[in-house]
Amino acid sequence: MSKQTELAQVADTITVDSGNVGIGTSSPQGKMQLKGDSNADVFYLTDANEDDRGLMFSNSSNGIIWDIDAKGASGSFGQISFSTNSSERIRIDSDGNTIIGGGAAAAQGSLTVLPSYTTGAGNFVAATPLAYWNRVNSGSIGTACLFQNNGTTVGSITYNSSATSYVTSSDYRLKTDAQPMTGASARVQALNPVNFEWIADGTRVDGFLAHEAQAVVPEAVTGAKDAMRDEEYEVTPAVLDDDGNVVTEAVMGTRSVPDYQGIDQSKLVPLLTAALQEALTEITDLKARVAALEAN
Repeated sequence: MSKQTELAQVADTITVDSGNVGIGTSSPQGKMQLKGDSNADVFYLTDANEDDRGLMFSNSSNGIIWDIDAKGASGSFGQISFSTNSSERIRIDSDGNTIIGGGAAAAQGSLTVLPSYTTGAGNFVAATPLAYWNRVNSGSIGTACLFQNNGTTVGSITYNSSATSYVTSSDYRLKTDAQPMTGASARVQALNPVNFEWIADGTRVDGFLAHEAQAVVPEAVTGAKDAMRDEEYEVTPAVLDDDGNVVTEAVMGTRSVPDYQGIDQSKLVPLLTAALQEALTEITDLKARVAALEAN
């Protein structure tokens, strides 16, 4: 192929128009623009006065994929946005706020996540859904968080215009072999409610020591008494040169730290209810006996 032929092919592909360079276009829309075929990916640079963009990757069938807005629609700010299927999915605005799923919606904080009705603001998934955050808001009642295990709902955080409820699954269809509780009063007597001081801030509250409550109501307590876990920590920080390059890597170590127990005091309610019922039954019996004695 001759040099003249090669130059002719280049001339058909590259255009210089009023100082703008276009590849694949005869009318470049910025200092440099690259244009693909009808369904090809496109990458182009424009100045701040051309469509308010500084850098953009685009596809003619799917719209903007990545757009760095150098000037902004009002001419006074810029942003970075990411899109799929012609819809904006993520935006970092000029103040550094991140908006996910909101299109052109304004940020309502450092991180704003705007959900769809079905999938919610957040969906944490392993093999099957584990939790949805801010999943449903229908009228005055909404589900802020829905927890699932293998596709079965096991709990939720719901709300209405006045209050919030922390819900665990309790449908009878999930249970079998339901039996009356016995000996509840004796188990309640075995509990040791105490008034204690938190080490962190010195405040005093009423409550339980987890390992003591675990001996009576094990389902209310997580973890094990005096349990420990391994934690990685930085023994010696990395050494950097004047250009910020790592000269010596950080030295990491592993140490053993407490793995603290926790308690869900709501799981004490069935025991307390059964104990109260036993006490009320005894009181009723005693009243009947006293009434009988007084009658004689």
